[in-house]
Amino acid sequence: MAQVDLKNVYKTFDKTPVVHGINLSIAHNEFLVLVGPSGCGKSTTLRMIAGLERVTSGEIFIGGRLVNDLPPKARDIAMVFQNYALYPHMTVYENMSFGLKLRKFSKEEIRKRVEESADILNIRELLDRRPKQLSGGQRQRVAMGRAIVRHPQVFLFDEPLSNLDAKLRVQMRTEIKKLHQKVATTIIYVTHDQVEAMTLADRTVVMRDGYIEQIGTPQELYETPETRFVAGFIGSPAMNFIPCRMIENGGNLMVQLTEALRFPVPAGLAKPYRDFLGKELLLGIRPEHITEQRPHEENEELVDFEADVEVVEPMGNDTMVNFTIAGVEVWARMEPHAAPPNAKSLGFMVNMNQMHLIDPSTDKVIR
Repeated sequence: MAQVDLKNVYKTFDKTPVVHGINLSIAHNEFLVLVGPSGCGKSTTLRMIAGLERVTSGEIFIGGRLVNDLPPKARDIAMVFQNYALYPHMTVYENMSFGLKLRKFSKEEIRKRVEESADILNIRELLDRRPKQLSGGQRQRVAMGRAIVRHPQVFLFDEPLSNLDAKLRVQMRTEIKKLHQKVATTIIYVTHDQVEAMTLADRTVVMRDGYIEQIGTPQELYETPETRFVAGFIGSPAMNFIPCRMIENGGNLMVQLTEALRFPVPAGLAKPYRDFLGKELLLGIRPEHITEQRPHEENEELVDFEADVEVVEPMGNDTMVNFTIAGVEVWARMEPHAAPPNAKSLGFMVNMNQMHLIDPSTDKVIR
């Protein structure tokens, strides 16, 4: 079983701590994504699992075996790098088979493994070409094929799509997802792109400044972020954060944004917010939960308001609209024809059932 466990793992470079006591368990056959901004420690964590960086303290287990002191070649892992790392003078076949030759596999076994991997990745017709004759996406497939032929316990991906253009990234995301379905093994994948994290992962680990900020399925991170950082990092476009104050009106809680603009808090969400009456908070609401006004029954969840429009950005399948509340930029996602390009003022509807309230003193989402 290719379970990977990190127990209280620290990494320090020249007395500068970069990974702070990570505890993480990755199940056999799980696709786990480490995501976060540059410098958060995600690639360093991956490199410690691979054996390319030594652990300062803590323990790493792969398949139940302590691997802290094992070299990379003894850990039964395969790594796919950002820059492909292909030998330019070798053919695709030679690149994919090179590691097996070093391990003294028979020619028959090597050919079998290379051809099986080539079929999985649809690159059999490329086996006689050299890297310079390949596109970026084809080179990435070859790099993945070189990893597949080893039949490792764990695949490690270090930002493998960052050198590709936007269209090819979408295509390769699909290929990597298919790969996981065909080659049932554990995958640990590092990226700074939250879209990759959302679309690929069984579970996602959001990292920040060397710490794990939150772990969960992509949907859990989207719907129930625990901190302002996770709320703003997961989701595209990012969540809006608007300063507000919690007030009470006739026994009902309301979020006051300006003197003239107040949104009622749905009764089902109100209980944890009563302790914050009169306090300065942040209202977190995603752009997709602020839309054009539509016919609806009067209720506490869907609230209509109007605002002066700053920018209209037609996107084809929807339109992004920018306006301000209390001097803070806010984005709404509307139907394609709901916002004319020259609109000056529009009616909006906010779904308060999707609200998040954040305590700015702790940056924690109030639950």
